[in-house]
Amino acid sequence: RQFMISLALGWATFAAALGGLVTILSGFIIPRVDFTKIETFKVGPPSNFPPKTVNEDFKGSGKFWLVNDGSKIYAISVVCTHLGCTPNWMPNETKFKCPCHGSGFTMQGKNFEGPAPNWLRRYEVSLADDGQIVVNKGRLFFEEKGEFEDPRSFIAV
Repeated sequence: RQFMISLALGWATFAAALGGLVTILSGFIIPRVDFTKIETFKVGPPSNFPPKTVNEDFKGSGKFWLVNDGSKIYAISVVCTHLGCTPNWMPNETKFKCPCHGSGFTMQGKNFEGPAPNWLRRYEVSLADDGQIVVNKGRLFFEEKGEFEDPRSFIAV
C-alpha cells in the first residue's frame, strides 16, 4: 500500500513538472503579437515637413521617421536591416547611423556603410480627406523587391 501511494505521488509530481515545463516553453513558441491590429498614424499636413528634413517625432511612439527629401515624403522604419537595432539620425552628417554595428544609411534609407545588407524599410503613406498624411504600418515596402516606386510608398511633393 505504501508503495502505491509513493508511486502515485511520484507520477503526480512528474506530471506537474512536465505541465510547468510545457507552459514555460509555450511562452517562447507562441508569439505575443496581435497580428490583427494594424497601426495607422495621422501625422499632420505635408506643410509640417519642410524639404530636406527628417522628422523624429514618431521614432518612439510609431517606430518610424517621416522624411521629406525635397521631392517625396515617406515613412522609414526605425529597424536596422542588419540585426534590428534602432539607428539614430545624424543631422550634421545627413545620415542614419546604427549604434550597434556601425551601419550607415542615407536620408532615403539606402545602406552605404557597415554590415546592413539592405535599405531601411518604408511604410505605406497616403493623404487623408482632411489633408493629413496617414502612415499605415500594416504595409511594408522593400527596395530589393522594387517596391519603392510603388505610389503607395511615398507622397510626391
